[in-house]
Amino acid sequence: MKKLKFPTAQTILLSIAALTAVLTWLVPSGKFDTLTYNKAEDHFVRTSLDQTKTLEASQETLNTLEIKIPLEKFTNGDIWKPISIPNTYKKVAATPQGLIAFIKSPIKGIIKASDIIFLVLFIGGLIGIMNHTGAFDAGISWLAATLRGHEYILIILVTMLIAVGGTTFGLAEETIAFYPILIPIFLAAKYDAMVALACIYIGSSIGTMCSTVNPFSAIIASDAAGINWTTGLTARIVMWAIGLATCILYILRYAKRVKNDPTRSVIYDQKEAIESLFKNNISASKKLTSQLIAILVVFALCFIVMVAGVSLLGWWFEEMIAVFFVGAILIGIIGQIKEYTFVETFVKGAGDLLGVAIIIGIARGVSVLMDDGQISDTMLYYASTATNDMNKGLFINAMLYIYGGLSFFIPSSSGMAVLTMPIMSPLADGVGIGRELIVNAYQYGMGLFAFINPTGLILASLAIVKVGYDKWLKFVMPLVIILVIFTMLVLTVSVYL
Repeated sequence: MKKLKFPTAQTILLSIAALTAVLTWLVPSGKFDTLTYNKAEDHFVRTSLDQTKTLEASQETLNTLEIKIPLEKFTNGDIWKPISIPNTYKKVAATPQGLIAFIKSPIKGIIKASDIIFLVLFIGGLIGIMNHTGAFDAGISWLAATLRGHEYILIILVTMLIAVGGTTFGLAEETIAFYPILIPIFLAAKYDAMVALACIYIGSSIGTMCSTVNPFSAIIASDAAGINWTTGLTARIVMWAIGLATCILYILRYAKRVKNDPTRSVIYDQKEAIESLFKNNISASKKLTSQLIAILVVFALCFIVMVAGVSLLGWWFEEMIAVFFVGAILIGIIGQIKEYTFVETFVKGAGDLLGVAIIIGIARGVSVLMDDGQISDTMLYYASTATNDMNKGLFINAMLYIYGGLSFFIPSSSGMAVLTMPIMSPLADGVGIGRELIVNAYQYGMGLFAFINPTGLILASLAIVKVGYDKWLKFVMPLVIILVIFTMLVLTVSVYL
């Protein structure tokens, strides 16, 4: 009997798009009045089915419209997209979407999301150039060699550095290359392979869960929510720091126990098999030269410059893309990569993330179908009706679990963001909390489930280390429970601050 495989994110999203097209024939069409802030002329524009009005840009206007967002959120540029005005929903003539509309929806979605897609592709090109230089591998290898005999420091630094990669540029799939390098080092230090697996996978997971400047989650989700991605950044940095510290302490405690008594390893019965598989790979280390150090510095500066530009200079996608493009060129020059090789490598790196780009387009196409079928506001209306009287703390924790459950079917953070955020984020207005908290609930929900999500990366990672999924669950579940409780407390407190 042929083993069934879980469908890809693209197939799942296309299935959702088909279901959405069907829903446009079943769900009543309707529209909310919308409010847009005109920054150049400092006034609000209210758009309804039959007219457009200019309103004074004041807190009194917002209060009259029952919009629970401070005026400064509009005037400082955090919210630039139209927002739905509560209690203005009206039914309209149905506009069902047929087969042709379904076929065209991914194309329309790609066009509408072209700015985000180009950012993703250029970051892919940059990562391709970085991988070509060997700077990532050299940095990890240098740490392993320098800290030999003090591997507890290696546990801290590797987990922290990978978590930095996760929170900045979504370091996840790329970590698979680190297992053959790090596992032999930890085995030589009398740890088990689970310690190396935990440092890499948990580091990546906590980093992406608490994404700060990650274009594939924080920036895309904030854009879809109609807010600046720097809104709520401080809270996510604090969450990242505390979450990372918790994970490191958990790994250190397990590592010390295994080093003192190898029989307490959750994979002790596989000790000989794993050691015979990995101990000969220790020669995979690569020397960290001054050239590679310079490359790593330029790579880090790309993100520093991007954050500074967006925060201080009002940059957006065009400027961010330019930063990563210039960074790739500088790294190519430092790495002495030939022109032909540079172009080929950059294009291949961009191609490696083409799947992510297509996911973004398909997911945005779902939003296109809903908008063209005029059912987005209908679904928002019924959802907001259900949450209008909900306690803030209950509401935000419900969002956490909803996103955790959805990530089983849509493990792509970027696909999840552009598919759900236009619908979910306005619900925050109805309960009187900031939209950035919906972005946080999305990240934390997906991130927490990523620790054990079988449709995510964990099974691929376990396959490399030859560790069973059941043993991973035995190892990681206490940590997941701790993080879930802590996250719920953080979200609950944050809605009342």
